[in-house]
Amino acid sequence: MKKTTLLLAAFAVVSCQERNESSAQYGEPQEIETKTYEQLEKVNWLMGEWGNTTPEGNLTETWSQLNDSTLTGKTVFVTGADTMFTETIEIMQMNDSLLYTTKVSNQNEGKAVSFKASNVAESQIVFENAKHDFPQKITYNKISADSLVAEISGMKDGKESKESYPMKKK
Repeated sequence: MKKTTLLLAAFAVVSCQERNESSAQYGEPQEIETKTYEQLEKVNWLMGEWGNTTPEGNLTETWSQLNDSTLTGKTVFVTGADTMFTETIEIMQMNDSLLYTTKVSNQNEGKAVSFKASNVAESQIVFENAKHDFPQKITYNKISADSLVAEISGMKDGKESKESYPMKKK
């Protein structure tokens, strides 16, 4: 009986040593840190299709979630049967800030322009780029769950200029 007890005790000691060596070699299980995108979550109200029809034409802006850190958008302005304007947009969270990157058809030699968020609130997002010709500021104001106003503003031809685009959710 003493031999059996001694063997079990020795086995337990060896097993514990192997577990400790194994734990040291591979590390103790760590909690996996889940990255959160709090800034991007504040602007999820943009998701969906928005639009406005005026005598000048039909404006549509569509937003969807590309991945955890990025929303993608597309703006199209159509007059009659002619597409007058298209824009592709990304809003990406990088660290604790949002970056709005846009590529507009027939502008900036096809190159993307970025604007950094200067205000991110539950019902307003403001992006700015003081070095851009026009606009220098892009603002989205949430009016209600199915209504928003997008604005572009800044200096244009030496004068302060602002254009507003009210839209309803489709």
